Amino acid sequence: MRIYAIGDIHGRADLLARLSKSIEADLRDGEFDEAVTVFLGDYVDRGRDSRYVIDRLARRDFPTRIVTLRGNHEDEMLRYLDDPAMLEQFVAFGGLMTLVSYGVDPGREMRAGGAPAVHAAFLARLPQAHRRFLQETEISVEYGDYFFCHAGVRPHVPLDRQDPQDMMWIRYEFLNYPGDFGKVIVHGHTPHAHVQNHDNRINLDTHAFKSGVLTAVVLEGERRWFIDTAGQGV
Repeated sequence: MRIYAIGDIHGRADLLARLSKSIEADLRDGEFDEAVTVFLGDYVDRGRDSRYVIDRLARRDFPTRIVTLRGNHEDEMLRYLDDPAMLEQFVAFGGLMTLVSYGVDPGREMRAGGAPAVHAAFLARLPQAHRRFLQETEISVEYGDYFFCHAGVRPHVPLDRQDPQDMMWIRYEFLNYPGDFGKVIVHGHTPHAHVQNHDNRINLDTHAFKSGVLTAVVLEGERRWFIDTAGQGV
């Protein structure tokens, strides 16, 4: 089996398209029976094209079967969809660009009717397939010696007992832990200039929104290598 895992996209549909082509080319190399791509979450906010990222993933438009995990930004978006009072927090997380990508003019709607008007306009423009996609995202998945989630896990807690909020939001308690988690944790959430390829975890958040570098790890047996939109393979 060959597994691809992709870090935080944050509305960069252009980078997703580029990385998809690189993975399609990579699939022609090697012998394996099955390939799957795990998306680690944070598809929305900050970048210009959140709508198009969600649309592509909801349609499963990718060279392999895909598993889509939930990031903290999808968690916030779902909270906002259920509660218009969450607008300020949603915008603080970069949701303004998500609203614009769906054709919402937040300034005009605020002048017309405040936060409820922004919320109503968003609901009117959000396809049901997109909302269903968000609701159906998974919190974690595991294959062999690898455990995949958005943010990480809490040390000293068995993987099958992890809190979903930790797996979407945890940061320093996880990042600063040098020990074994039971499996190698493949995650994103905390941006870094380069992939962090450690014995106990692999961080794939290469800050695609700002850097233009969206990164995937390829896992096959005991091998692991990386593909990114900067055209570098390691």
